[in-house]
Amino acid sequence: MILRDARVTIVGLGLMGGSLAAALSRSGACREVVGVARREGVVRTARELRFIHWGTTDLAQGVQGADLVVLATPVRSIVHTITQIGPMLAPDCVLLDVGSSKKAICKAMANLPAHVQPIGGHPMCGKESAGLMVAEPDLFLSKVFVLCPLERTAPAALALAREVVTAVGARELVLDPEQHDRMVALISHLPYLMSISLVNAADTLAADDSLVWRLAASGFRDTSRVAAGNPEMMLDILLTNREPIRA
Repeated sequence: MILRDARVTIVGLGLMGGSLAAALSRSGACREVVGVARREGVVRTARELRFIHWGTTDLAQGVQGADLVVLATPVRSIVHTITQIGPMLAPDCVLLDVGSSKKAICKAMANLPAHVQPIGGHPMCGKESAGLMVAEPDLFLSKVFVLCPLERTAPAALALAREVVTAVGARELVLDPEQHDRMVALISHLPYLMSISLVNAADTLAADDSLVWRLAASGFRDTSRVAAGNPEMMLDILLTNREPIRA
């Protein structure tokens, strides 16, 4: 299977999933882009924005006949979906994810039925804002897109994932899940915790003296920016990557 002949289903139409759908649809790199979201309003908006050809709130319907399925929800939701989705997928369907921690996801992928071709993924990009309305097709341009193939991943499945990386303008980097998680703990997850700690400390001080907010300038703004990240998403990341973060 090559990408231009593929039906691609994206499960989760937030910032990452919506941006991926938008990038693939704009490039015309695949035959069809299908979206799956929990709310009908999100599916409708994605269609109106022409990010997807069609969509549904029903997972089984959305992945039926897909050549490539991309899971773009919070990490623990991805792990849960992996435990359910196997029987819904066609033979040789490639299952890719874009979660920010990889060991837990790839461990779950290893237990998928033999007819599924799993591969972990993580685009090294994002925003502090979340949701479909901040999605953009250029989000991945010139960014690193990590791929974590499993031992069972067939060369053809990895080739299809690489085509996706190229189609959205990103740069491929193949890593094993544990190496990925050690690296992102240092350069992404710890900075988030530091930013949260800074904002909490400032809030505590401001309760006694609000002058702190009048003094806060660009340094505070830049350092505290990532604290505005989606708390549900970040909690999942921290819980599934706690060992490298603690190390």
